[in-house]
Amino acid sequence: MYKSRYSTFYLILIFLGGLLLLFLVAPLLGMFFKTSGTDLWATANEKEVTDSFLLTIFTALGATVTGAILAIPLSYILARKDFPLKGLVSGIIDLPVVIPHSAAGIAILGFISRDTTLGKAAEFAGITLVGSPIAISMAMAFVSLPFLVNAARDGFAAVPERLEKAAMNLGASPTKVFLTISLPLAWRSILSGLIMMFARGMSEFGAVIIVAYHPMVAPVMIFERFSSFGLKYATPVSVLFILVALFLFIAFRLLLKKKKNA
Repeated sequence: MYKSRYSTFYLILIFLGGLLLLFLVAPLLGMFFKTSGTDLWATANEKEVTDSFLLTIFTALGATVTGAILAIPLSYILARKDFPLKGLVSGIIDLPVVIPHSAAGIAILGFISRDTTLGKAAEFAGITLVGSPIAISMAMAFVSLPFLVNAARDGFAAVPERLEKAAMNLGASPTKVFLTISLPLAWRSILSGLIMMFARGMSEFGAVIIVAYHPMVAPVMIFERFSSFGLKYATPVSVLFILVALFLFIAFRLLLKKKKNA
C-alpha cells in the first residue's frame, strides 16, 4: 500500500513537471520548426545581423567584467560582515529584479543624459553616453548584477571561516587570504554568477531600448523587425540569436564543469 501511494505521488510530480517543461519547450520548438534552413542561412549572412550579435556579446561581456570588479568585493563583505543597514543594502541589490526594466532604462537615461553631471563630464571628454555601447553595457549591468552578487555572496558564505582565520593567525594578510583561500574556494559560485549575469545582459531589451535604440543589440533588432515587417522576418533572427546564446551558455557551463573537476 505504501509503495503504491509513493509511486502515485511521484507520478503526479512527474506529470506536473512534464507540463512545465512542455510549456517552456513547445513555443521554442514551434519557432524552430517554422524557420527554414534557407531563411536561417540568409539571416546569418546579413551584416546588420552579425554586427548586432557581436555588439550584444561584447557589451554584455563588458558589463559582466566591469560589474565583477565591483560586485565580488561587495559580495564578500555581505557574506562575512554584519553592519548597520545590511538588509537595506541587500534589498537595493535585488531591486533591479523587481522593477520594470523600462523604468530601469529611464533611470539609467536620467543618470547619463547630457544635462547630468556624468553626462557633462563625458561630453567634456568627447564621449556621448546616450546611444553608445557604454550606455548599453550600463543598462545590461544594472538589470543583471543581482545574479552575480547573490551567487558570489552564497559562494563566499559557504567557505569555512576557520580556514581564513587560521591563515591570518599564521601571518597572512587579509588580501592574501582573500586571493588564495576565499576566492578560489568560492570560484565555482562566482563563475556561475558571471555566466548568469552575462546571459541576462545579452537578453535585455526593456532597459537597453530606452538608452540606445541605435546601435541595435539583438533583442532590439528582433523587436524592430517584428514591429516593421512582422513575424516572418523576426523569427529567423530570434532563432539564430537563441542558437548563439545557447552555444555560449553551454560553452560557459562546460567551463564551469571543468573548473569543478580540476
